[in-house]
Amino acid sequence: MRSGILAVFLAIVAIGLYACVFIVNPTQQALVLTFGKIDKVVTEPGLNFKLPAPFQNVVYLDKRILDLNMPPVEAIASDKKRLVVDAFARYKISDPVLFFQRVNNIREANQRLSTFLQSSLRSELAKASFTAVVRDNRSGLMENIRRDVSNSASELGIEVVDVKIRRADLPEANSQAIYARMQTERQREATELRAQGEEQARRIRSRADRNATVLVAEAKRDAEIMRGVGDAERNKIFADAYGVDPDFFAFYRSMQAYEAGLRQGDTSLVLSPDSSFFRYFNDPMGADGNAEGTSGARLQAPAAQ
Repeated sequence: MRSGILAVFLAIVAIGLYACVFIVNPTQQALVLTFGKIDKVVTEPGLNFKLPAPFQNVVYLDKRILDLNMPPVEAIASDKKRLVVDAFARYKISDPVLFFQRVNNIREANQRLSTFLQSSLRSELAKASFTAVVRDNRSGLMENIRRDVSNSASELGIEVVDVKIRRADLPEANSQAIYARMQTERQREATELRAQGEEQARRIRSRADRNATVLVAEAKRDAEIMRGVGDAERNKIFADAYGVDPDFFAFYRSMQAYEAGLRQGDTSLVLSPDSSFFRYFNDPMGADGNAEGTSGARLQAPAAQ
């Protein structure tokens, strides 16, 4: 009986001790509330003691850096251009007592911070141009926004660690108009380049055609000159040969005429038998009977060969 009572007593003591003990993790900080009022703040991890409920309760708050993702915000830059800005912030609970008194939980804190961030974004972007937001001074703008949001959030017990702009674009309709204008400009530049290339090509073709015409004309001129020189040389050779032995030259030219005119085939000649063309057929001396002496000897010598 006594052992049963002892066991019950020990169980009650264990339950009481369990109700009086709470553990704070390294990622947490805790508020000990006495009848709903803050009695103690615990920021260090470890084992801690409190009165059992309902006398004292423990509220745990996150000690880590938290993220705030907000929906895209539409703002107007100083050069009257509309922008769609997608931004986010990182913050931590710097004063747990003030945080619990002002916003009580993370969800409410995110809503309040989102309001501060939207207001600061619109205010800062209204002072900057579109080029500054997109390219020139983006980091400076984000630092100004972070400082402004952090000042507003300090009354909530929150410290804003960082603010970043993920994306800053023109609205879809403006973007399409800009893309169309850019495409038109690129097409115009391409047309100009093609026209310049075509003009250059025509100039090169014209120069090449002119050079080719000049080369062909010069080649024909040189060929005619060489042909004339050759003909002159040939005529000189023929003239020299005729001067040396006119009878042999007449015989040689007649043999060439026979070779050219009496080839195999369907060649037909309608000539008188006593024509001068056939004088060497009728008389080896040349038909006219004028070839005598040495001339006859000269004509017979080739025949003997």
